[in-house]
Amino acid sequence: MSEKLKNLIVRTITGAVYVALLLSCTLWSPISAFLFFGAVAVATLWEFSTVVNNHAGASIVRHINALAGLLLISAVWLYVSGSESASRMLGLYGMTMLYLFISELYRKAENPLKNWALVCLSQVYIAVPFALIPLLSVFYDAESGGYVYKWIYPVSIFVFLWSNDSGAYLCGSALHKKFPAKLFSRISPNKSWVGSIGGGILTLLVSVAVWKFADEGMPLMKWLGLALVVVVFGTWGDLMESLLKRHLGIKDSGHILPGHGGMLDRFDSSLLAIPASVIYLIYIG
Repeated sequence: MSEKLKNLIVRTITGAVYVALLLSCTLWSPISAFLFFGAVAVATLWEFSTVVNNHAGASIVRHINALAGLLLISAVWLYVSGSESASRMLGLYGMTMLYLFISELYRKAENPLKNWALVCLSQVYIAVPFALIPLLSVFYDAESGGYVYKWIYPVSIFVFLWSNDSGAYLCGSALHKKFPAKLFSRISPNKSWVGSIGGGILTLLVSVAVWKFADEGMPLMKWLGLALVVVVFGTWGDLMESLLKRHLGIKDSGHILPGHGGMLDRFDSSLLAIPASVIYLIYIG
């Protein structure tokens, strides 16, 4: 068996496990969704801290930074479920962030300003998007006076991201020689305009199928709009991570996912697509 075929098999198995875990945890219950995305956020924050510590001359306290992200995510899940503990959890998050700032006075790090900046970046770039997921899935039901869990919106965002990636890859591979124009050659030389357009078209078609399946009362045009938001911001999210890796001089953000690289490599598109989708659904959806 050739090395290329082995890599393809490993990549396929890893991707299937990842998709199965994400879908099963998101569909099962809000608790399983929280546990999954909380674990993903912790692993991604740890990975980000490791990468910048090793390649950017930082010295972030990784476990405290990851804990802060988990506390923020927990606070938002508690808030949307109507729990009075949300404010206490948010207070713990604030205390943890204060520790990360104040501790630089005593750690004698070479570049405390860089540590402060990268801690803030990691929280905004990684923790906040994962913390926004419950805003897509937990809603107040006026009739029952309680909160209901709707998995369709977070699942649809990831389905749109996967559709966009698949369509871009297939269309780009088939047509890049006829239409060689690069999307952003300075950052990601493998991405082409024809691939991005193909991914967008496939995602819009998938959004029609989701509209028929979802039965959530949201009109087709708004589903198409959500799909377009995911395509645009998901692509930007992918490019942002490519810029980060290019700046740090690394190929992959990690090796935790065989055949896929690290957590940032796997979730880079969602880190912009999730906040953009929340804003879209609040103001338009």
